[in-house]
Amino acid sequence: MTISLTFPDGAKREFPSGITGVEIAKGISPSLLKRTVAMALDGTVVDLADPIERDARIEFLNREDPRSLELIRHDTAHVLAEAVQELFPGTQVTIGPVIENGFFYDFARNEPFTPEDFPAIEKKMREIIARDKPFTKEVWSRDKAKDFFANKGEAYKVELVDAIPADQTLKMYAQGDWIDLCRGPHMTSVGKVGNAFKLMKVAGAYWRGDSNNAMLTRIYGTAFAKQEELDAYLKQLEEAEKRDHRKLGREMDLFHFQEEGPGVVFWHSKGWRMFQEIIAYMRRRLAADYEEVNAPQILDKSLWETSGHWGWYQDNMFAVKSASAFENPDDKERDHKVFALKPMNCPGHVQIFKHGLKSYRDLPIRLAEFGAVHRYEPSGALHGLMRVRGFTQDDAHIFCTEDQLAAECLKINDLILSVYEDFGFTDDLVIKLSTRPEKRVGSDAVWDHAEEVMGKVLERIAEQSGNRIKTEINPGEGAFYGPKFEYVLRDAIGRDWQCGTTQVDFNLPERFGAFYIGADGEKKQPVMVHRAICGSLERFTGILIEHHAGHFPLWLAPEQVIVAPITSDADGYAEEVTMALLGEGLRARADLRNEKISYKVREHSLAKVPVIIAVGKREAEEKTVTLRRLGSQAQTVMPLSEAIAVLTQEALAPDLVRRQKARAA
Repeated sequence: MTISLTFPDGAKREFPSGITGVEIAKGISPSLLKRTVAMALDGTVVDLADPIERDARIEFLNREDPRSLELIRHDTAHVLAEAVQELFPGTQVTIGPVIENGFFYDFARNEPFTPEDFPAIEKKMREIIARDKPFTKEVWSRDKAKDFFANKGEAYKVELVDAIPADQTLKMYAQGDWIDLCRGPHMTSVGKVGNAFKLMKVAGAYWRGDSNNAMLTRIYGTAFAKQEELDAYLKQLEEAEKRDHRKLGREMDLFHFQEEGPGVVFWHSKGWRMFQEIIAYMRRRLAADYEEVNAPQILDKSLWETSGHWGWYQDNMFAVKSASAFENPDDKERDHKVFALKPMNCPGHVQIFKHGLKSYRDLPIRLAEFGAVHRYEPSGALHGLMRVRGFTQDDAHIFCTEDQLAAECLKINDLILSVYEDFGFTDDLVIKLSTRPEKRVGSDAVWDHAEEVMGKVLERIAEQSGNRIKTEINPGEGAFYGPKFEYVLRDAIGRDWQCGTTQVDFNLPERFGAFYIGADGEKKQPVMVHRAICGSLERFTGILIEHHAGHFPLWLAPEQVIVAPITSDADGYAEEVTMALLGEGLRARADLRNEKISYKVREHSLAKVPVIIAVGKREAEEKTVTLRRLGSQAQTVMPLSEAIAVLTQEALAPDLVRRQKARAA
């Protein structure tokens, strides 16, 4: 029996069924076999030694192929486990998966590992890699595997064997004499791992994530195909640590978190001013096309059942009753209904749309809300502003006809791109089309139609940008009610952040019975488009802090100008200058403390204040000021009126600058 394999150049060749990738690569050329670490069959990466028993599209992967990075990290995790057991006999290995930017392996040991153990472990890992033992795979019976691990004292591995579903093959991978339970795939040999790896940190981790189980030691690491890639990643981490929004938030006195309010932000006055500046900017951008609304924070459970959120999203929702209802459940005088804090704004907006009869002439109707929403996040997942339980969403919902859908999606796209540019995100933007998830509402026909429309819009976006914007398909990652665009922006140090979304929804209007009167006088169901630009405004603020490293453009800075008198004789003039700046809408403050000017400059520079104005007796007499910019030693003396004009112009938000230029033209 023969099979037909299609190569990347389109050529097709016949081979006997059961031939391995090793045999094919060797038959083409020994050099190809030498540089190949794995193969892909119809896009799925598998072991090069696997037999091929069906027609397929075949690709040979070398270490530099992006798809090999996961293999490198997976294999490095296995090398880590072997090194640990060589150095620390009696240590049990549990699981060691690949994660974003690296891998980890969990170990059971009486004495937890510490970072001080890393040099010895890394040295042993390099020895193992230098041995370059081949990865070999065998399929074992469950009894054989359990006996093998039980004899080695590997109780956790025995438990893992029992947890593997009966219909799944049990695979064992050997690297020399060291053997591990693993679903694979792996590269051809341990030497292919290379030396561009580093152990990063240790942490405690409960077995299988259950606090009732034993605490294990988790060792995190990372690995790359090349040393320069590892060096670049470590440099990015170093820069990210400097830019950490939590650290800068303290230094700039913007916000804080505390145990009594897990996952919710305590905004300080400076942080709140910046947060409100972002909202004010967004309001101006929406004013021409959107109607701003506000839906209730708490709604009856029945509404969330109708929307589908109670069934699909209940674990992430906060349910509430009155305190008296909890204390006196049998009190018939009390309202015992279950309510939910809204995790999103869409059901409320449907209710607003439904209030009053709508005609096709009214569409599209665009409803926007800066709505406070609450979602339950596990305490271990909370991370400053980036992952919270209570946040503000720059949410909007467009109700339109099917004929208007594509144009609305393109209009949203133009707005999103313009907003990102104003906030300083101009490079490497990616738009992903996320398609139907496994768990969803709505018929396949509805999903087919929605995905077809979104696919054509994505093509149009790519064409309009001259293919400057990257587009991708993200299979299975759509919302439960419809496909969506995900906008992924890249910050100043090369990290990607998914922020904006455009989600097409044919299902929610149907579930709520929303309709408009068409040109034929009949009831028609509108298409609902869910749209967010920043997403969580708290998270977006955290991204902005880290992107700009706290060095905000003047229009966005929480505190724009500090006026500092050089001597107390100039206190009165400092207050006069401050009032003049405040009168022009600048966020200014006078620092009249009895401290040296050098001390004040250092302190306000640490707080990332963009402009420090120093005034003394001479400036007071001449009605001048001395300007000093953040990050510069240079000082500029100019008349007060000129300084106010310069700073006022510089403090205009980008949209206001465009408006000013348009008027001048």
